[in-house]
Amino acid sequence: MFRILRSDYDSYVREGTNVKTETTYGGSETDEPATPEAILTRQPSQDVGDRQNALPTLSHRLRHTSSILAIVLSDEEIFAGTQGGEILVYSLSTFERKAVIEGHRGSVLGLCLSQDAELLFSSAGDRIVNVWNTIDLTRNCCLYSSYDVGDLFCVSYSASLQTAYLGAQNTTIQWCSLKDWVTKSSAPRKEIHPSVRDDRFFDSAGPGGVRTPRRTDADLTPRHARGGDVIQIGKENVEHFAHYGYVYCMQLIKDGVPESAGNEVLITGGGDGVVKLWKLDAKRAGAVEELYSLDDGREEGHSILSIAVDGTFIYSGRSGGEVDVWDTETRQLMRNLKAHRDDVLTICVGGGFMFSAAVTGYVRKFDRQYQLKSRLKAHEGRILASAFTYHRHRPIYVTGGNDCTLGIWDISDCLSPTVTATRTSNEQLFESLRRFVSYRTVSSDPKYQVDCRRGASYLRSVFKNFGAVTEMLTTKDPYNPVLLARFRGNPATAKKRKKILFYGHYDVVAADNATGKWIVDPFAMEGIDGYLYGRGTSDNKGPIMAAVFACAELTSEQALGSDIIFLIEGEEECGSRGFEDAVRASKDKIGQVDWILLANSYWLDDQIPCLTYGLRGVIHASVQIESTHPDLHSGVDGSSQLDEPLKDLVMLLSTLTGRDGQVMIPGFYDPIPQLSSEEEALYRDITAALVQQSPGLGDAASLAASLMRRWRDPTLTIHRFQTSGPDNNATIIPRLAKAVLSMRLVPNQEAGHVSEALVTWLEAQFESLGTNNSLTVTVDHMAEPWLGDWTNEIFKTLEEAVMDVWSPANEPQRRRSSSNSALRSTNGTGPLRVAIPEHTSNGHGSTTKPSPTTSSMLANSGLTSPIQPLTTLLEDTTITPPTKSTKSSASHKRSTSSATLTTATHARHEDSPPRRKPLYIREGGSIPAIRFLEKEFSAPAAHFPCGQASDSAHLDNERLRLVNLYKSKEIFKKVFRELPQK
Repeated sequence: MFRILRSDYDSYVREGTNVKTETTYGGSETDEPATPEAILTRQPSQDVGDRQNALPTLSHRLRHTSSILAIVLSDEEIFAGTQGGEILVYSLSTFERKAVIEGHRGSVLGLCLSQDAELLFSSAGDRIVNVWNTIDLTRNCCLYSSYDVGDLFCVSYSASLQTAYLGAQNTTIQWCSLKDWVTKSSAPRKEIHPSVRDDRFFDSAGPGGVRTPRRTDADLTPRHARGGDVIQIGKENVEHFAHYGYVYCMQLIKDGVPESAGNEVLITGGGDGVVKLWKLDAKRAGAVEELYSLDDGREEGHSILSIAVDGTFIYSGRSGGEVDVWDTETRQLMRNLKAHRDDVLTICVGGGFMFSAAVTGYVRKFDRQYQLKSRLKAHEGRILASAFTYHRHRPIYVTGGNDCTLGIWDISDCLSPTVTATRTSNEQLFESLRRFVSYRTVSSDPKYQVDCRRGASYLRSVFKNFGAVTEMLTTKDPYNPVLLARFRGNPATAKKRKKILFYGHYDVVAADNATGKWIVDPFAMEGIDGYLYGRGTSDNKGPIMAAVFACAELTSEQALGSDIIFLIEGEEECGSRGFEDAVRASKDKIGQVDWILLANSYWLDDQIPCLTYGLRGVIHASVQIESTHPDLHSGVDGSSQLDEPLKDLVMLLSTLTGRDGQVMIPGFYDPIPQLSSEEEALYRDITAALVQQSPGLGDAASLAASLMRRWRDPTLTIHRFQTSGPDNNATIIPRLAKAVLSMRLVPNQEAGHVSEALVTWLEAQFESLGTNNSLTVTVDHMAEPWLGDWTNEIFKTLEEAVMDVWSPANEPQRRRSSSNSALRSTNGTGPLRVAIPEHTSNGHGSTTKPSPTTSSMLANSGLTSPIQPLTTLLEDTTITPPTKSTKSSASHKRSTSSATLTTATHARHEDSPPRRKPLYIREGGSIPAIRFLEKEFSAPAAHFPCGQASDSAHLDNERLRLVNLYKSKEIFKKVFRELPQK
């Protein structure tokens, strides 16, 4: 008798379900309606109190496009099976999605790792078990049964017997030895292999012998389900009617069952509500033989949907919301917990707690005395899978649901007192940045002045906790203070220690989520899909924290050989108001400086690290024309004799620029140097790398020209107009008209000289208009351009550090085939030379207008949406089945040891390309402080971008990739340690 219908199981994985349990049911989550059925059910233990102790903290949320049905964790990676037949692979360190394996035509229902984590087993609704190599993610073999097994709900693997076990919908347990396997068929017979077998229902003939047409993609093999051996499970390797219901879950254990005599035991749970223990017979290829069953004797027989083992205790999650606790030594039911009000689909044990998760979307945490410690809403839908592990000595709990997300939970703060966990430096960095972002340090709005001071005080406390000497440098009211902090190097070298000045800013631009454009609260940092979302994560709080923690680690290792001086201001987003005066007033406290380093920008795209050696300067000005008469009515007073301020302003502004944006001020372009051959080579590197990465960017020469005009050419931009009178009255002749403009300057242009020339030109052109109106030109803000020496010590140290961290020599590279074609010559003999057009600084000589390549185009060219399907690590690499000669070779008779895998890895390392240098770039934006600091301290500066082009700084959904944060810390660490040795 089957106790649960197939349709009931399908409802668990149905997508688009948003369960709001608190509104659906009154009272607590375990409240049940008083029905006769509930009265007949075993009464729950009275240990499910309402105490809400320490809750797990959501560390990261990973999104996908289909439900997460299975999860398994290795030491460094998350493997998640989806309803779409894919296996997602994420890094446990950075939560980056490393690969998507398109492995099954049906939902992936079960996952299992071998003991050495080198083999991954996946079972699915397509009646197939695939065995994957976890190093290169290729398929080793495919297992299938000659029986019509239906869905394969679960899979386990015995390393000692080298045998895989699977639980099926047709109530069977089947097993297959992988020891000295032999390929049964490279082209499976139609009547046997599930992928080509007719469905008894959908493919059956109807009246008149007519069959329903099959979908055109029905017989397509999933993209990565190729290669390896195809193994048919022998009919003798089947235990029929292992349960009187579907075999939903299984787990292999070695200890905890006295009858096993130290041998492995298979534990299974099924739709009949029974837990069974099976001994494994090594003499019969791992055949199962029932030891005993655990049955609480209830006639209603709620299905066993999940199993977890802790020592001699077996936890079984049941339909109806119950969890049974069995003692394998006495075979007694120790407890029956009414943990949830609906089916418990997954259970984990770890850190001294049992975590149960149900279709309600809630997780409940019980201690070893079965006392409820806390609960939390983990998913907006059903929780279908979970897993627990220790990652670098820190406990991690992972959940997956039909809201198409994975939740990564930090449970270190809710462990039992007997279990200890230490935070790594990266985890402390994450938490410190989260708190730093929570301060609304918006310098442009006076109402956040207190928040700015609190943010500065928090940052100061971080410095002080790591042993830095700190001081707040006051600025003219009402400007925010400058934080001065110093990490001192080795005292024995005090007189000859070098000094590195790190500049940053703790203020941010305003962020408001009233329109709902942010996917998170902008001041409550959240991790999503490997990125940290929040205002200031990229600009500039993340890079600051990375630099602080780099110094802290060097100090703890006693490896800091120089003094690292931090100047962190709070007015950068408002033009660094008060910064220069504060620095000059405290120059004796700051002392000598040998190098200056800042990290306040982004890569050109999302793929290639960069170093910035040039920035444009800026002049912000306003031009106002005013008449002596009041606002007038155009119908009453309008005439050709009337000098209208707005007309005068339009005519005046039209004299500033000519064709193609050429600035008409005399001598404006004269100081600009021509493009040197050395800098031209940098542009060749940039365009070659970008076009190779994203061929859609088009012609390399046009791309180079567009970048030069953004970085090397000065510009003049008119931002907005303002007039007197009401905005919605179209008949008014305004008495006053005002325009706001800016000029971006390039190196060798002095901001003071250019601003004087601007005022002089406007006054002369206004005089020529012969108007009775008055002109006022106001220069509101100036910042000097900056051009660094990319060949000096600090840039070369940064370059080496970037190469060491981002592309170490022993790191295997992803293989590509299609992208490289963009940079090959037409005859295929060598790389294509990028033709750099002759650069003209005076705006003349260009016969065709180049198409501008904007920053958003570059960002989008290398951006892959986090919720779109990706390819595996071996992208564009065709995986072919073994040839006949390969099958007959000795290597075909492989074992599951790591020898073969190690050889494959070594071969890939030998093929790795040389390390890639960062791109040396200039930027069109401006940072007022950098040139000032160079002049004030007579020290060279370098600019190290930490973020990616898609970081959306100053925009909605600002973010910083977690791996960029951690790697930036490593780069700072290398620079702070190695630069003084140059």
